[in-house]
Amino acid sequence: MSAQNPSTVGVTGKPIASSPKSTVPIYVAICCLVIVLALVLGVGLAANEVLRHLVQTAPLWVGIALGFRGSNAAYWVALPSFLVWLVLMALIWAYLLGISRIVTGHFSPIEVGMTIIVGAASILGILSFVSSRSSFSSTAKLALFVGFLAIQLICLRISFLPSIAHR
Repeated sequence: MSAQNPSTVGVTGKPIASSPKSTVPIYVAICCLVIVLALVLGVGLAANEVLRHLVQTAPLWVGIALGFRGSNAAYWVALPSFLVWLVLMALIWAYLLGISRIVTGHFSPIEVGMTIIVGAASILGILSFVSSRSSFSSTAKLALFVGFLAIQLICLRISFLPSIAHR
């Protein structure tokens, strides 16, 4: 009797047909990595706020890890961060264009450039949903989305605490 990979065996113990591995998780991981690099190395170094941006991007590291492992959970973990960062980049541009003052501040040319990179990576990450396939139940998808949305918002809030913001 030959040993079989447990992931290719169905409930009945018979082998199941394997489907081709989706590239969406890797695509999601790359989008997450681009955002992390832009925020930590681009904005963080330019504004001397590396720690703040490491905290802000912490949820994206989960998307990176899951994505490069090929997990379909990567999309549902990263989607809230893609949405949050896209909204923040849009609010920065609304301020720069004099449309809104929800987000204010001084933005160096490097920081402005990074808003374009972060926004583009967020849009591409969101669009990866079109080709994503997941065997997760709607409940699991919702739980991952809501859970990681909460984590992303908490990380943003923590990053503004004086002990982190002024280091």
